[in-house]
Amino acid sequence: MKRERVAEDIFVFYSDTYAQAAAGIVLLPGGAIVIDTLPFPHETAEIVQFIRDHGIPGARFVINTHFHGDHTYGTCLFPDATVIAHRACRDALLKWGERRLSEAKVLTPALQDVELRLPDVVFDDEMHLHVDGRSLLLTHLPGHTADSIGVLVEGDRVLFSGDAVMPVPYIPWGNREQLRNSLATVLTLRPEMIVQGHGDILLRGEIAETVESSISYLDNIKERVEEIIGRGGTEADLRKIDIETCGRSRIALDGLVSQLHQANLKALYRLHQQQRQQGRAC
Repeated sequence: MKRERVAEDIFVFYSDTYAQAAAGIVLLPGGAIVIDTLPFPHETAEIVQFIRDHGIPGARFVINTHFHGDHTYGTCLFPDATVIAHRACRDALLKWGERRLSEAKVLTPALQDVELRLPDVVFDDEMHLHVDGRSLLLTHLPGHTADSIGVLVEGDRVLFSGDAVMPVPYIPWGNREQLRNSLATVLTLRPEMIVQGHGDILLRGEIAETVESSISYLDNIKERVEEIIGRGGTEADLRKIDIETCGRSRIALDGLVSQLHQANLKALYRLHQQQRQQGRAC
């Protein structure tokens, strides 16, 4: 498993098996702070062992940036930790968590030992966490999902963005306008480094350009979908809208971004069709 040290006590771990999903830890004397977990238990188990190898008894807190399984399924490996998330994350896990986990176990035997773990502490807009001389700002960044948050480790100003920042914005579970606003919020946090929910770390010199490019991408796909709808095009016509013509590379995440891009287009198209049907009904 790939691991990077981004500050004296901050490490990032990457899944080898699922979309370069990222998880982070802040090593502190009284117990680590874990920010997201990895998709499969054996991957998160390596994080558990890494913490122990540094003479730290375990995790004191686990912060989930949103409810999706690739970021939460390892939470159960930290039974003594206090789990923190947005209020909507707990609501989503209560509503869909057990069903989605059961379905995932049928398809993926490696998830058989996963148990759903609900957040113990929730917040709405923002939360400050002060532990062993470290201060973290947890802030709501909706758009990828309604419950998405970012975690800014103050001092080093390392932002764990969850999936609010990715190599291509991804909105089928969320809201394009909300994500656009959240990306603008990311810039106001003035991070020195961004650990994306998936993909490579963004360094200070590339953050503004990358985030602004994501905002432009969200505007671009809206215009392109509306253009197709305006000339009477069908959902099949969305395949003609290449990701690179919308300003993003096709090679990130081993090419997975092209699939995410098409899912974005379909989500916008279907939302427009749904809104039009509702308008007719009124």
